[in-house]
Amino acid sequence: MAAKPKSRMELIASLAKRRGFVMPTSEIYGGIGSSYDYGPLGIEMKRKLADLWWREMVRKHENIVGVDTAIIYHPNTWVASGHVEGFTDPLIDCRQCKARFREDDLVERFAGGVKGADEPPLSADGKHIDPAHPAYALAPCPHCGTKGSLTAPRSFNLMFRTWIGPVEEAGEQVYLRPETAQGIYVDYPQVQTTARLKPPFGIAQIGKAFRNEITPGNFIFRTREFEQMEMQYFVKPGEEIEALHYWKDERHAFWRDACGIRDDNLRVYEHAPDELAHYATNAFDIEYRFPFGWDEFEGIHNRTDYDLRRHAQHSGKERDLQYFDDQTRERYLPYVVETSAGLNRGLLAILLDAYDEDEVEGNPRVVLRLDPKLAPITAGIFPLIKKDGLPELARKVYQDLHREFDVFYDESGNIGRRYRRQDEAGTPFCFTIDHRTLADQTVTIRDRDTLEQPERPKIDQLTNVLRDRLFAK
Repeated sequence: MAAKPKSRMELIASLAKRRGFVMPTSEIYGGIGSSYDYGPLGIEMKRKLADLWWREMVRKHENIVGVDTAIIYHPNTWVASGHVEGFTDPLIDCRQCKARFREDDLVERFAGGVKGADEPPLSADGKHIDPAHPAYALAPCPHCGTKGSLTAPRSFNLMFRTWIGPVEEAGEQVYLRPETAQGIYVDYPQVQTTARLKPPFGIAQIGKAFRNEITPGNFIFRTREFEQMEMQYFVKPGEEIEALHYWKDERHAFWRDACGIRDDNLRVYEHAPDELAHYATNAFDIEYRFPFGWDEFEGIHNRTDYDLRRHAQHSGKERDLQYFDDQTRERYLPYVVETSAGLNRGLLAILLDAYDEDEVEGNPRVVLRLDPKLAPITAGIFPLIKKDGLPELARKVYQDLHREFDVFYDESGNIGRRYRRQDEAGTPFCFTIDHRTLADQTVTIRDRDTLEQPERPKIDQLTNVLRDRLFAK
């Protein structure tokens, strides 16, 4: 029997591990569910994506500055934000096999009905499971198939807890932040004052967040430890809708134009009123066509003054959190438009979009067609053969370019095999030093996508050649 073809996600996960992009963490101990490490190629690509985002959000805007807030905040922060009370997922267990499910996942499974029942065991709103419904006893566990083994839904807080102090029992309970935004909100008065900012202005941050997800999965799409790229934009009340649409368009263009994701795999989804989070009055998602369907990897939300108002109430520092306009002499809590992107999810979308298979001279080839700005290796440097002084000259080219670019030296195997290795890593250019190089100091440039070698620039021109090609768009 022929082996079942691998899905696109399986192909990317395999390539990512094989080439050192992303690998399971603690694998020698059997790993830990949905936790990953980023290898040499993965960290380079992730840093380039983060740097590209930072340049786009901070460097290009005079009224946006950056911060780096702590991972552990004062516990009252999460009371004020609503996370202690409301940051929960309804959880359902199987009594038989002990598998655990999110209620919304089971709602989707049961929405079409349960075999042997007249209708699915859903509540009147169709978004929750009614455990008292007769059909619920017939609902099978999706993992083991046992009927009547599923528990009633119960709330499960997604925040990781820990304690400050040498002894757990006597320590103060705190949380690992489930999002990076709250640190920006509580710091905003100091940032606004020290940076001398006037609305509209933004505060940007890239950092790790932690959520005790019930059902993580789909490779690095949903993990318990992840990185966010967020910008909170503070505006005068009444100006938030214009800002919301501006940032929705800007963020869509970033992923398409700056990151090279194909437009037919991107869409902007507007939330219906009954889909909005408790803090939002309007929301858009930037979605990618993942192998498992359309899903979000960046959100743009109108959070009004919800967060600042809650922190003002819980801290008793309402006046400190208000902005005072010294021209109009009015004092107000700014409204906030949030752009929040998942760095890990963005990386996954770019990898999936770049993955391709074709043939070169009748041989199959795997290639990542990454935008050159995001490719972990900018250029491969190869001597044609390992003699006649070619390796020594190639090494010198490598050392000269390595000061500014991520380049890779390789003299192992035939030249075709070396090209294939770089294609698989997404390297856009390869420079080959051959016998003609010894005579005229020129090298061949092989393009990853066209496979053409249209020119032979001189060695001392290679730095400018790479600069021009990296910033061609």
